[in-house]
Amino acid sequence: MRAVQITRFGGPEVLDVVDLPDLRPSEGQKLYEVSAAGVNFADTHHRLSSN
Repeated sequence: MRAVQITRFGGPEVLDVVDLPDLRPSEGQKLYEVSAAGVNFADTHHRLSSN
């Protein structure tokens, strides 16, 4: 699967698109396919100002 990984603080330049192994749910868990997701302004502001 493709995922966006954030490994350090900063702006959009720290977002890395990576390929990861497909997830497999454990007993009692469910796996959902997400076709769209969003990030609100408070999340982006927190990422830029935290050190």
